[in-house]
Amino acid sequence: MIHDKVEFDIYFIRHGESESNITPGIAAGKNFNAPMTDRGHQQSLMLGRRLAQENVRFDCIYSSSLIRAVQTTEGMLKGMSIEAEEFDKVDSIIERQIPAWRGRQASEVLTPEVKLLEASKGKWFQPADGESERLVERRASNWLEDEIIYNSEWLKKKGSHKIAIISHGITLRCLIHYITGMDQNFLKRTQIYNTSISRFKFGKNGWSIETINDANHTQNIGDIVRDEGIVQGDTVTP
Repeated sequence: MIHDKVEFDIYFIRHGESESNITPGIAAGKNFNAPMTDRGHQQSLMLGRRLAQENVRFDCIYSSSLIRAVQTTEGMLKGMSIEAEEFDKVDSIIERQIPAWRGRQASEVLTPEVKLLEASKGKWFQPADGESERLVERRASNWLEDEIIYNSEWLKKKGSHKIAIISHGITLRCLIHYITGMDQNFLKRTQIYNTSISRFKFGKNGWSIETINDANHTQNIGDIVRDEGIVQGDTVTP
């Protein structure tokens, strides 16, 4: 078996609170590349300090190419007291994109007819000019397999390798669905907090779950922002 002597210990991390996260009632952030808030920067520092306390050192770090994920990665590294660490910025793990819904009220675009169609089609539902969750899952999981799981260069490196992937709420849900086969309706009710860690291992016996949505490091900096009600993954309806 090709993974007989290789294991991947992958930390899937959601970005810190962004400006779009704190804009209530909209279907998708007007600025699809919204930066983090001051609180988001604080969350990323706390994430890094926690990882440092746990003596975590990553063999490789991948960040979504969107600015809030890049800023989260930079803040995490600062919290870990790591200077000038290089990391890859990856387009394939950006958030789900629905350009026609950016800046519009959820009540305007999520009509009863749209909600019924979404419930009927599930992950195959493709709103307006945007991506279905299935398309997001396909682009992100294809990248994960090509870049890490079945990458011949990684497979030459025996042992256990810690990898960080900093991404977004819906994209991470899609990856968790790909990994676990979890029921989609149940997964939609699973919180993915800002800078939370969802940790999975892949080795000779396939995937195993370590943690999902572990955000204990943010408990001392105010209320956690829940992401229920999100449409595109970078907005919150309180």
